Amino acid sequence: MIMNEINLIQNKNRGEFVDTSDFSNAATEKIRKFHASLPNYHKTPLIELNNLKNVKAVCVKDESHRFGLKAFKALGGVWAVYHILSRKLGLINPTVQEIRDNIREKLTFVTTTDGNHGKGVAWAANLFGCNSIVFMPKNTVAARVQAIENIGNAKVEVTDMNYDDCVKFSAQLAGDNNFFLVQDTAWAGYEEIPAQIMLGYSTLAYEAINQMNIAPTHIFLQAGVGSMAAAVAAVFAENFKPCPRITIVEPTEVACFYETMRVGDGNIYSATGNGQTMMAGLNCATPCTLAWKILRYFAADSATISDNVAAQAMKILAEHKITSGESGCAGFALANAALNSPELRRALELDKDSIIFVINTEGDTDPDNYKKILQ
Repeated sequence: MIMNEINLIQNKNRGEFVDTSDFSNAATEKIRKFHASLPNYHKTPLIELNNLKNVKAVCVKDESHRFGLKAFKALGGVWAVYHILSRKLGLINPTVQEIRDNIREKLTFVTTTDGNHGKGVAWAANLFGCNSIVFMPKNTVAARVQAIENIGNAKVEVTDMNYDDCVKFSAQLAGDNNFFLVQDTAWAGYEEIPAQIMLGYSTLAYEAINQMNIAPTHIFLQAGVGSMAAAVAAVFAENFKPCPRITIVEPTEVACFYETMRVGDGNIYSATGNGQTMMAGLNCATPCTLAWKILRYFAADSATISDNVAAQAMKILAEHKITSGESGCAGFALANAALNSPELRRALELDKDSIIFVINTEGDTDPDNYKKILQ
């Protein structure tokens, strides 16, 4: 492993303690029950890789099987859409069918996505008999566009904007047309829905905790805007004292959490790289404000990895019968690098008794590139 393709920085300016009780087992039980009621729900597998050198085990939660959508994102999207519709209709804990029976107009949900979040929102909107409009940033691959269009009731448009500008455009369109914005990042004045999306992600974390035979010592979490990483961090913080060591992983050229920790004054900073990476799901230049509040306290480190490091991880996961896309492998990519680097192991305080938890957040959402990498 070429170590100049990995950067690691410690979080030396942790924020004040943040209350994570909304992510407790009791508080999120209703979310898990809702998810379990949905079509094609089943717990995604947790695979324990215990034949790797220099650590005790690496546990991989494989979200490539989630709802048949090849990614975890629908957990947050469907819970947020359910939350919006329940409140609009004045229903308490309704079933999907009860919501469908009470909708008297065709409602529209709007979002920006690099692929997986938009697919989840489109799937959720269609589940409740609603429409969706999904905007995607420039250079989005055709396969990810087609996957959303295949959902039904979804209008998809690839723009000439980057992700952050596309989010602003979606928010403006939703506001101008009384559509419902379902975005997985937060900013001043827009926090309720991103908070619900993050709570939706808690289901995968509780599944993993219940599936693991051993408590993790280290957790490597990939981050775009950071909503999933923060949600998982909050769940593990609620359930393990002390919390396992959490490290955020991003592409080298789009590393907003790394930049935020590097500056280290507590404020949020956008990525400074060139924005070029095959890890499309992590190609987000600015952290979610809600996610940063959590990760500023609970994340010990932030790391960046090159596309080459990610590609190597995809190949190794494939050898273990795990189909992992470019963004899906990022947490494992850092783990794999640490297995082969005494320097990185020392920096992360890994040893032969360490147990690493990672999430394969997506499958082969760009099938052509996946095949090319595995050749």
